Amino acid sequence: MTLGSKIAWDDTVLPFQLDNSDIRGRVARLDGVLGNILKQHDYPPVVEALVAEMALLTALIGQTIKLRWKLSLQVQTKGPVRMIATDYYGPTEEGEPARIRAYASYDEKRLTDAAPFDQVGEGYFAIMIDQGTGMVPYQGLTPLAGTSLADCAEAYFAQSEQLPTRFELSFGKSTEPGIGEHWRAGGVMIQHMPKASPFAKGSEATGEAGLLHARDLIDGETEENWNRVNILLDSVDDMELIGPQVSVTDLLVRLFHEEQPRVFDAQPVRFGCTCSEDRVRQTLSIYSAKDIATMTTDDGRVTADCQFCGAHYDLDPATVGFEATKAPDDD
Repeated sequence: MTLGSKIAWDDTVLPFQLDNSDIRGRVARLDGVLGNILKQHDYPPVVEALVAEMALLTALIGQTIKLRWKLSLQVQTKGPVRMIATDYYGPTEEGEPARIRAYASYDEKRLTDAAPFDQVGEGYFAIMIDQGTGMVPYQGLTPLAGTSLADCAEAYFAQSEQLPTRFELSFGKSTEPGIGEHWRAGGVMIQHMPKASPFAKGSEATGEAGLLHARDLIDGETEENWNRVNILLDSVDDMELIGPQVSVTDLLVRLFHEEQPRVFDAQPVRFGCTCSEDRVRQTLSIYSAKDIATMTTDDGRVTADCQFCGAHYDLDPATVGFEATKAPDDD
């Protein structure tokens, strides 16, 4: 793909490389996928903003994983917003879209008029990668740090992966002719070329260190390159990040033309949930009939709701649990 290629950039992640500075990056634009994530719930505005930021981070980070892998980001806190969880499902085949889902758990009575990140308290930021059946999942976490979820992600990569990383994000409600008010988000992620990490070359490294920052990991010419590219990224504005007036490729040329940007195939992303009645039944299969009885409603049903997409499942208690699903020859 050339920098002059014209494609629809909404709901895509475009990977790129800056050949003059050994830096890789991604540009993401979320529109419909973000709207589909948020419309599943009636979140207060400050919670919507946190979920939007987390979904954007998930799209940027998730693009690095392999086909059929699953990446999960999670924030657990003691603040009014107790948890934010996102999943990114890698495409099942080359050329297919990736899928993202997200939700938040919060105590509405404790929410304030302060900035979104002020709604989280002491806690941790975690990244998990599920590589599929028979593989040991990767997991890393760091304490929450800074003044945004992007700051937390940068601290995670510096501490757990030893990778200098920078995020520049913008998200919010946009009003467009013929469309009306809706959520849009856009962002750039840059990262110095990794040596070994689960985000490159399939490594299962789980290195730990004290609380680090990108500047602690580089020196000499590497530091000069990193600082130069960061100064260039500082010049981006919110409208350039969110679009759609400025294409992603035009943005890269405007920011990094002297660094010789080289782009790769864009990855489309969509909202997608993996919940199903079969999965609910499988989850309930570990419970006895006595346990199932405690879950049965006054109407004589066992119900379950998906926290990600809001799907509602209504089941006959006689058909769930390990006794109901036990094969006749198991006795």
